Amino acid sequence: MSKIDEMIEMLQSLDNEYRLEMLLDYSEKLPPLPEKYQNAAEKEAHRVHECMTPVSLWVEIVDGKVHIFADVPRESPTVRGFISMLLDAFNGESPQTVLDAPADILQRSGLANALGMRRIQGLGNMLQRIKREVSRRIKSEK
Repeated sequence: MSKIDEMIEMLQSLDNEYRLEMLLDYSEKLPPLPEKYQNAAEKEAHRVHECMTPVSLWVEIVDGKVHIFADVPRESPTVRGFISMLLDAFNGESPQTVLDAPADILQRSGLANALGMRRIQGLGNMLQRIKREVSRRIKSEK
């Protein structure tokens, strides 16, 4: 079972209040952005425009393993928490593991019930962005 499947299963067992608490806990665990990505132009170049929160994502594949970095404002703990969960689930995994992750993570986990529709859309777009970037990187390596 993949890490994302384990997270989905765990979230399914919780009620909405605890799901939100878990997101808040994860928001505190988002790793700091590496210095090489911290300039404003770099952040804007990697901005996820489909999300209302100013999120920037970087996806790398090094030695066959996925590495994701993100910049998410502290004022957006729900978004930070979801991104942090994805980083926890995907960092160090194979590209195929990321590509195989279910597109409906929010619905399967029950997070969709705890969040508003606009947030669900933005968070879903971030997952899709990560998958697109992994796919693009795999194609560029061939």
